Amino acid sequence: MAAMPQPFSVPKAATPPPSISSHHPILLLLLNSCKSLHQIKKVHAKLITAGLFLHPFPPSKLLQVLLPSPPSASDTSAFLSYADLVFRHSPSPPLFSYNTLIKAHSSPASLLLFRSMLRDPAAPTPNQYTLAFLLAACAPRGLGLAEAEQVRVHALKRGLETNVFVSNVVIRMYGSFGSVHDAQKVFDVSTQRDLFSWNSLMGAYVGSGNVDRARKLFDEMPEKDVVSWSTIIAGYVQVGCFVEAMELFRYMQHAGARPNEFTLTTVLAACANLVALDQGKWIHMYIRRANVEMNERLLAGLIDMYAKCGEVESACEVFNAEHSPRSTTRTWNAMINGFAIHGRTGDAIDLFERMKAAGIDPDKVTFVSLLNACSHGRLVEQGKHYFNSMRTIHGIDPEIEHYGCMVDLLGRSGMVKEAEEMILKMDMAPDIAIWGALLGACRIHGDIEMGNRIGKIINKLEPSHVGCNVLLANIYSGSRRWDDAKDIRKSIEIGGVRKIPGCSSIELNGMFHQFLVGDRSHPQTKQIYSFLDEMSIKLKLAGYSPEVGEVMLDIYEEDKETALSIHSEKLAIAFALINTKPETPIRIVKNLRVCSDCHVATKFISKIYRREIIVRDRIRFHHFKDGICSCKDYW
Repeated sequence: MAAMPQPFSVPKAATPPPSISSHHPILLLLLNSCKSLHQIKKVHAKLITAGLFLHPFPPSKLLQVLLPSPPSASDTSAFLSYADLVFRHSPSPPLFSYNTLIKAHSSPASLLLFRSMLRDPAAPTPNQYTLAFLLAACAPRGLGLAEAEQVRVHALKRGLETNVFVSNVVIRMYGSFGSVHDAQKVFDVSTQRDLFSWNSLMGAYVGSGNVDRARKLFDEMPEKDVVSWSTIIAGYVQVGCFVEAMELFRYMQHAGARPNEFTLTTVLAACANLVALDQGKWIHMYIRRANVEMNERLLAGLIDMYAKCGEVESACEVFNAEHSPRSTTRTWNAMINGFAIHGRTGDAIDLFERMKAAGIDPDKVTFVSLLNACSHGRLVEQGKHYFNSMRTIHGIDPEIEHYGCMVDLLGRSGMVKEAEEMILKMDMAPDIAIWGALLGACRIHGDIEMGNRIGKIINKLEPSHVGCNVLLANIYSGSRRWDDAKDIRKSIEIGGVRKIPGCSSIELNGMFHQFLVGDRSHPQTKQIYSFLDEMSIKLKLAGYSPEVGEVMLDIYEEDKETALSIHSEKLAIAFALINTKPETPIRIVKNLRVCSDCHVATKFISKIYRREIIVRDRIRFHHFKDGICSCKDYW
């Protein structure tokens, strides 16, 4: 348990401070050349022996060197502890010293120091910087909202809340606690607003997920900077509006605002989710031409973009070319996850072992990717080994995501009983996602009895959960229990919550095209459906037989074949074949799991039309080429 910070007591100057003679500035200049705490201590000793430490300026200068802004010391805690000692032994420290230390602590110690200022009649009067630094310390991981409200009262009493510097920090502080209404009120009564005021309030709305209100503010801003653009783009990415984020990025460029590392990382995330490879490549080229600093977040974003756009080899090239032995866990995680979602289990495991050999400690995210890789490769024993090693070797307690990976690994491998036992032995209460993973395994392996039992558990936990109810209905339909399936579907309709429709999207010439099941809204609908008819004939001649079991309705076989032929990914593939040159790879994103029929059909299409077809579904990537899929029919 961390020790509580001790109250600050500041000694008073017993005698008037000495004057600074001509040779004293040399000692003060020495502080600027110090590279370590040891060197600072040596100069500090010389200042004491020269009698300068009774003067208020040298201690303030020493604090400035010890606590630079932004901090650059490798061992910040040691520098901060020494700064506390310097302050405690400084006679009558000026306001600059108080502010420097309050800003450096950003913890309960900041509040203790502030209180000592208020109690001491000889202490300097707090100013706008004092209160702003203290409010900044009242973050969700710092002091808390109640303490922040107390500090705000002091600002009001001293007439400082109208100060733009203070009001901006109050807006940001309320935003960090999710109190957007309070942030808005402070903004509304502010008599002085600057760009930071607008950005802070917009950031508060983005943080709360209210991107519509954030966009309204953005459009009303009298001026915008790179922070403004980056914040609103990040807001759209956060809520999954990736196309809107890409459009804003284009507007940003037309406006002449230069994107920074944060902007580019955010836009790369949008490219990754849209499988917008061409635009992702353009950003990579821009980073090189504009000499943008390649920090860890940006590097991980590039790796993730290439991997999620189906170019795992390009992701490898970026990783090998850009990362260094000092790279953080973030970049290793991005590459391990890239291998995992492409089903390259062996590569993911090899990279994990290289990561450990390089002295990089894995974290919780690393193990989620690693366990997913084992699941896609059906490596049950290795998955168990890595799961157990989390706690025994790495000191990481498994969380619900790790248990979910293990339930998926065991369940899809046919070990549904063992998967259920793991759920019952978990350290925390299982959620819908855990039970849903097991229910999905019941469907794959036709375990009607367990599926029925798990379905009842899910209904008790969350009766309105559409996805799991649909999955249970599909299990009943698969075993031709049509009445049970109809009852569940009827309960879904009565509940008024609709199932998420299957949707496939594709990027072509910078434009995004989306298709739903049976979609007839596209401008090229007539050509697409005509092409589908021709394609169906070629598929049957090649030996394709529709997987009519995938249609979970009690209808005629002919109708089932028609229903299968208009699945969203088939529409997207037909559109791509019409509008791209021969031998051009086709990249498609599906929001749900690829069904068995579309999987079989796409294998045939890749062979008949001699195309590589890359499909990213909700679970993983499928690379179809010459009639074979990279998943080896296991997904």
